[in-house]
Amino acid sequence: MVSIKIHTEYITLGQLIKFIGLIDSGSQVKFFIANNNITYNGVEEKRRGKKIYVNDTIVINNTKYLITKE
Repeated sequence: MVSIKIHTEYITLGQLIKFIGLIDSGSQVKFFIANNNITYNGVEEKRRGKKIYVNDTIVINNTKYLITKE
């Protein structure tokens, strides 16, 4: 499990994908989400604007990320 530290109340799924380096620019988010397996707290997620809060877990292509407070 990879710990991702944020300093805001939440981060959107699109911002998270860019923040962890899976894409280079925000314009690639929609395509990335449509073509990869992503779950949010165990539920499939396809919305780039989904708000992700501290203690939430995201799994992207079998890599698990835990959101923590900075």
